[in-house]
Amino acid sequence: MTPSTPAAAEPATRPAPQRPRERAVSDYAELSRRIQEAGLLRRAHAYYWSRIAFYGVAFAGAWATLVLVGDSWWQLLVAVWVSLVVVQVTFLGHDAAHRQVFASHAWNEWSARIFAGGIAGLSYRWWTSKHNRHHSGPNQVGRDPDIESAVLAFTLESAAERHGLRAWFARRQGWAFFPLLLLEGVNLHAQGVIELVGKRGAQAPHRVVELALLVTRLAANLAVVVLVLPPGKAAAFLAVQLGLTGLLLGGSFAPNHKGMPVVPREMRVDFLRRQVLMSRNVRGGRLVDWAMGGLNYQVEHHLFPSMPRPHLRRAKPLVEAFCAERGVTYTETGLFESYGIVVRYLNAVGLRARDPFTCPLVSVYRG
Repeated sequence: MTPSTPAAAEPATRPAPQRPRERAVSDYAELSRRIQEAGLLRRAHAYYWSRIAFYGVAFAGAWATLVLVGDSWWQLLVAVWVSLVVVQVTFLGHDAAHRQVFASHAWNEWSARIFAGGIAGLSYRWWTSKHNRHHSGPNQVGRDPDIESAVLAFTLESAAERHGLRAWFARRQGWAFFPLLLLEGVNLHAQGVIELVGKRGAQAPHRVVELALLVTRLAANLAVVVLVLPPGKAAAFLAVQLGLTGLLLGGSFAPNHKGMPVVPREMRVDFLRRQVLMSRNVRGGRLVDWAMGGLNYQVEHHLFPSMPRPHLRRAKPLVEAFCAERGVTYTETGLFESYGIVVRYLNAVGLRARDPFTCPLVSVYRG
């Protein structure tokens, strides 16, 4: 019998080729290993406690200033102050809802509920339900609520269903997007109340507590402004406060996915590519990090939702290098460039509503 040669034995010891799904799973597992070894999933207690204390004092200080200043047009600066604090507390609520702040699930949940309802005037229940669906299928038709709107058409499918005045508006909707964000503050407050008093919120855990927080916050906000200021100044104060809040929050979320590939209803994409290909980072320094609440690192946030916000900046070069290794497109633009993309994309959706739908991911995978 002739002994086996090394060449003959090699095929028996060679590992079997991985299937596409197995490769995708192993890709994300390898990236996760690198992130964990870098210590980027550890809690950042000092970061969060310092900000909770600072913005708590700033929020109380804003309302105390409103009462002390009294009848004056300088109160519009206080309205800006309140808006900036509310936006930053909303970001803290977002982080807590993603389990970034504390090790305890209960601490995160109640912190998010208090930040959202008691200070920002938003519903924790409504936000988490909507936001969790967004994270599970970003930019996917039928799954992502952020691309479903009665006012704006975010997909060709939605635009094609619009006729008459709605179709006329869709062809110009990009230019209306940012002015509409001035109404987003009112919309966010209203959606929270509607959720909690409606049938969908009837079974929500701690519904009564959350509704009490939300209604008390909104009623107290209105009462203090109306009691301190005459009608004209009170209306101006509320317009600045709510308009700026909506604009800042909308301006933080809009650049992250609008204009990125839209995934058809039935298409399946592995987790790593689903989160990276449909997300866009925004370049900038510490000011952009603060203004966008860390959401400018959208790719890293979607890949690791529980990663504390201050670690996202450090994770970025690791994720970007890994995507380059695996040939996964990693998108990053400047802030104003991203806004231009959003406007052009929304206008293009309206103008091309009658064109056949072609999935942008097809060209990505073929490439």
